[in-house]
Amino acid sequence: MQSQHDAADPIAARMRAMMVRAPLAVAFVAAGRFEVVSEHFNHLFGHGDETDLTGTDQRASVVSDSAHQALQARIGTAFGAGRPLDEEVEFVRRDGSRFWGRLQATPVHWEQPAGEAMWILDDVTAARQQRLQPTWSAKHDEVTELSNRREMERRLAEHVGSRRHEPVSVLFVDIDKFSEILQGMGAEVADHFLYGLGQMLITKVRASDTVARLENDHFVVLLPDCDQHYAQIVAEKIRSSIAGYRLRWGLHRARVKASLGVVQLQPSLDTVDAVLGAGQLACAEAKAAGGDSVRVFISSGSYEELAGA
Repeated sequence: MQSQHDAADPIAARMRAMMVRAPLAVAFVAAGRFEVVSEHFNHLFGHGDETDLTGTDQRASVVSDSAHQALQARIGTAFGAGRPLDEEVEFVRRDGSRFWGRLQATPVHWEQPAGEAMWILDDVTAARQQRLQPTWSAKHDEVTELSNRREMERRLAEHVGSRRHEPVSVLFVDIDKFSEILQGMGAEVADHFLYGLGQMLITKVRASDTVARLENDHFVVLLPDCDQHYAQIVAEKIRSSIAGYRLRWGLHRARVKASLGVVQLQPSLDTVDAVLGAGQLACAEAKAAGGDSVRVFISSGSYEELAGA
């Protein structure tokens, strides 16, 4: 039955329902204390039905006094610069065990950066252990956590010159005017944007595909068992998704578009460099046409337009 308080304050009732049922570890903090915490946030720290972090000091969740003071200083610096804090922090559970959490902290009101803040937390202990393995760092880009150039070239080499009959395609993605858009935002904002963009690209392809960051704002997508026709469809979906993507990072806002080149592997492209070069040439043609478009590499010096702005 709905309580009189909930009936009088439906917003508060919705907030309570969300904090209990949403599968999100979120907390509101102020003056060094947890004011309100979600059920999932409690569980991350080893609390259950009998205990609750609400009203407790944040210090108890961090491994040491010095670590807590350093974290508060970094939060203050980030908020003062108009950006959230987004980093991995080592936390302590109720039973004394430790875990690594990705903390995303944002002021509730940007005009009051020293006031109440919202924390969103993900347990990244397993992912962090994986990233610390030498084999992981050798194959992945540090900023985006996508495959790096070396790993993309290795995977592409498995298909170049293959006698297997399934078609393989490659997309070359170049963000239009990236340096101009992010000018003045700083390296940290740029890295956050590239990470978010890379994660968005992964959602637009199959699990069997590979998304890699070659360098700067250049990405490549390897599409096994995918002919030129379907590669064009994927490319257009990616182009449209990037055009609709918004960088929201604290007080920073930006919109971007991209140029894409599509190439299906063929006998005349007999090396990895030749395939990537063909994709890059088609991408350059898309840029020359004004960007926010897709071009398909047909043969040497020939391109087909798929979409244009």
